[in-house]
Amino acid sequence: MTDERMPRPASPTAGPSPSTRHPAPATQGPVIEPASEDVAPAPTDSALPGVHRGGFQRELTQPLPVAPPLAVHPDPDDRVSPDVRWIPQQPMLPRSAGWSLLFGVLGLVLACFVGWGFPVGLIGVALAVLALRRPWERRETALWGLGLSVASLIYSAGWLWWAASQGALFA
Repeated sequence: MTDERMPRPASPTAGPSPSTRHPAPATQGPVIEPASEDVAPAPTDSALPGVHRGGFQRELTQPLPVAPPLAVHPDPDDRVSPDVRWIPQQPMLPRSAGWSLLFGVLGLVLACFVGWGFPVGLIGVALAVLALRRPWERRETALWGLGLSVASLIYSAGWLWWAASQGALFA
């Protein structure tokens, strides 16, 4: 089976082809140079793939010595109890966003019926402002608490203005 793209091999009696300038003699094979002194000879026995072959032979590339293994768990001594130190829990950070929402709702409910619920609204506003300044607080809850607390202050101010206009307090 031959392929038209591949040239046919020249017969040994035909002589050198015109495309080769320095033909090699047919009886001589490729020239193999001997190994230099700084290269270790290959082992004569064939090793399986992945088997250690003895390491490097040159001085500058040999592996560094490995330190001896450390005793991770020494033999326990019956006289000495082990020193166990636990990591302390992180302190609980103060939370005020939920409290501001609670005081905002409570102040708004009180402001719908009586005007003297404004201190509850003031507490809700203060807690909401504190919650908005802390990065670990939920901003949505703090914003809702702030809005409801301000609404309770407005309703309480309306009740107090209406009560003041109905009575003869400032006559």
